[in-house]
Amino acid sequence: MTQDELKALVGQAAIAYVQPGSVVGVGTGSTVNHFIDALAKMPVRVAGAVSSSVQSTERLRKHGIAVLEAGDVTGLGVYVDGADEIDGQGCMIKGGGAALTREKIVADLADRFVCIADESKKVDVLGRFPLPVEVIQMAVPQVMRRFAAMGAQPAVRPGVLTDNGHPIVDVRGLSIADPVALEREINQWPGVVCVGIFARHRADVCLLGTATGVQTLAYDRT
Repeated sequence: MTQDELKALVGQAAIAYVQPGSVVGVGTGSTVNHFIDALAKMPVRVAGAVSSSVQSTERLRKHGIAVLEAGDVTGLGVYVDGADEIDGQGCMIKGGGAALTREKIVADLADRFVCIADESKKVDVLGRFPLPVEVIQMAVPQVMRRFAAMGAQPAVRPGVLTDNGHPIVDVRGLSIADPVALEREINQWPGVVCVGIFARHRADVCLLGTATGVQTLAYDRT
């Protein structure tokens, strides 16, 4: 199967976690696009979606699915999103599509995070994919110096601003053995809006597209 076919496979599989008539949290990216398309084909549609990006909002509305603001709901049963990397505990690197802050906000509303990804995203240790960090413009040089002092190689993503109007710093050269601790540390740096480590908001389930079909990985939250 091609990578796109694997993405379509897991996008469809995620429908099993969606309650018809409910409001669902929807992430961002090429894999999520397949999930949105599958949502539109449900015999009994969802009541609406809380979207993590302008891109996903446009696709949802194109299919006639109502988009609600995060402030319009007090909780969500499930949030479905992709990942740039996911480890054996369900911790992820996200933000390749520059929507990490809004993704984390919507994930925080949900009782369950269902990650959909192809098998190339599964890793033993996070960090092969450059870590995205959304930063207020004024703080970019300061944040980059902090990463350089850790031995990493930070760089501003050229020509990209988030939906919130901020630049993204992509950080290479990290081996993230303790995602919880590093997420907590970076979140404390002045000027950091959001770091693309999803450890506090890690996946409950990962639907992994493989050559032999969809592999379901469940993670112990205790």
